[in-house]
This record gives sequence, C-alpha cells and structure tokens, in this order.
Amino acid sequence: MKNKEKELEMFTFDQIKNEFIGETGSVKRTLYEQELQMEIIGDLIKKIRLERNMTQDELGKLIGVQRAQISKLENNTTNVTVETILRVFSALKAKVNFNVELLNSNIKIA
Repeated sequence: MKNKEKELEMFTFDQIKNEFIGETGSVKRTLYEQELQMEIIGDLIKKIRLERNMTQDELGKLIGVQRAQISKLENNTTNVTVETILRVFSALKAKVNFNVELLNSNIKIA
C-alpha cells in the first residue's frame, strides 16, 4: 500500500495574526502591534547601549533617570513617553526617524 502524504494547508503570518489576534485595525490587533514595536525599541536601546560599552546606570545618569528605569525600558515593562525614548537615543548618539501612517498615506518626520 502506498501512503498518501497529507497535503498541508499553508497560511501567511498575517492570516495567522488575523485569526488569533484580530483583523488589522481592531483594538486587539493595534495593541499587539504597539506592544511589539515597543519590544523592538527596547531591544534596540539595549543593543546600542552595549555597543557603546555603557551600563544601564551610566545611560540613566546621562538622561536623568535611575538604572531601574533603563532596565524597564529595555525589557518593555513600563509605559514610556516619546520624550524619554528621544532622550535615550540622543544620549546613545543615535539618529531617530519616525514613520507615521495616516489615512493610507505616509508622512516621514526626521
């Protein structure tokens, strides 16, 4: 007897997110995307800080916050303002660009 291989149905990552998190534009999906972006920013801050051979304490002193605040920022365990993010990247001597999408159009702010 010849075994028939089952055909696997393929899904895109967007299809999976739509099914389990929610459609693009839904509150749940928007919150997911925002949390993911903050996770990426935290990872980026940590990577740059380590490349600059800085401790969390040193970076905190440069922008006027405690080491614990830098740790929370890097680990995405706190709400953070855009001002704080800009101060951190400025202290790390990193250029920041924002890409804002409004009503199906892109506006870039450098």
